[in-house]
This record gives sequence, structure tokens and C-alpha cells, in this order.
Amino acid sequence: MELKDAVAVVTGANRGLGRRLAIQLQERGAKVYAAARRPESVDLAGVTPLALDMTDEESVRAAARIASDATLLVNNAGISTGTPLLAGDPKAVRLEMDTNFYGPLTVTRAFAPVIEGNGGGAVLNVLSVLSWLHPAGLGAYAAAKAAAWALTDAAREELAPRGITVSALHVGYMDTDMASGVPADQKADPADVAAQALDGIERGVPEILADDLTRLVKQGLALAPNSA
Repeated sequence: MELKDAVAVVTGANRGLGRRLAIQLQERGAKVYAAARRPESVDLAGVTPLALDMTDEESVRAAARIASDATLLVNNAGISTGTPLLAGDPKAVRLEMDTNFYGPLTVTRAFAPVIEGNGGGAVLNVLSVLSWLHPAGLGAYAAAKAAAWALTDAAREELAPRGITVSALHVGYMDTDMASGVPADQKADPADVAAQALDGIERGVPEILADDLTRLVKQGLALAPNSA
């Protein structure tokens, strides 16, 4: 997909990776709707702030009506509560699934007809190395991202006949608020991750693996459990 003159909707664009994606999309010549639950928190010049709460279907439908010229959707917004599946608060587990799985599903369902009506385009889902690696302490996040990986693969097949490519971005820790407690030498630069993601969209790459850890884990998926 050519990003010059594309019209992109980036969720969670007020900070972290989403902010970097919005900046770099503008640099590549795209029009950008910077979506956030609180659009007043978007402080980027040249973008169009867009109110969008992924967990509120009416908010999503309203955003799709406003961004009616969209050709690219970036499902970036997400949360991590650090909740285990068995011992953790069930409300937190449900919140992770509502935000990290049902949220992208709701937004994609709303924007797919918009993108198709504008001649086709692309969807990028920001996932994680924890789509494949499932530590107990982050069980809720890992389960939601694993579900979002399945969503991405199924949506790719479903949307291909409608002229829409679907890509997944998998990455480990990034230097963002979500990973504030992780040592700096273990975190990727979100600007570099954003560049890799946009390069992948332009090439139509189905899975973009943004760091060495992610590539290593992906290679190990064929191994038997506990054999690595």
C-alpha cells in the first residue's frame, strides 16, 4: 500500500507507539486521524484529533462516520494490567480482553466498509511477542493478544477479497509508559518499531517482527512445549 496520500486512523495516537506512528505517517505524506478516548490529549500538529473509545460501540461508529475517507486503520490502542488468569481479578481479565481483542474487532468491523468504499487499503494490528509467549504473570494480556493474533489471521482472509490487506506487528518491550519498569537496554525504540511497521504496510507483509526476541520466539513455535 502506498502511504503517500493515504488516510490513516491510528488508535491510541496520543502517546507511545501510536504517537510515533502518527508522526511518521504524516512524514510519509498521509493524512492522519489521531484517535484517542480523550482527543484533547493529542498534541501533534497537522493531525485531526478523533474521539474513539474502542470499548464503546457507539463511539466507534461515530468515529467511522467522521473519518469516512479512511484507507488505513492502525489498531494500536491497548492496555496491560499485569493480571494472571487464575489468581487475578476477573474484572481485570475481562477488561484486557475487551480492550485488546474486542476493541480491535469492533473498530475493524466499523472501518472495513469505509476502507472498502474508498477503494481498498490496509489494517495494521499492533500485537506482541506475547501473542505466542504466555507467562503466567501476564496471562490476561497474553491471552488477549493471542486472540488478537487469531483475529488478524482470520480478518486477513475475510478482507482480502474486499481489497484490504491485514498485517500484524509483533514486538517485545518498547520504551513507552506501558514498559516503564523494564530496564532500558531491554526495550526497543518505538520510533524504530513504527518505521518497521510502516515499511511492512507498504510492502503488504502479513507479519512484521520488530525485534530479535520476537523473531526468536516465532522461530521456536514449532518446538514441543518446554523443549526450547
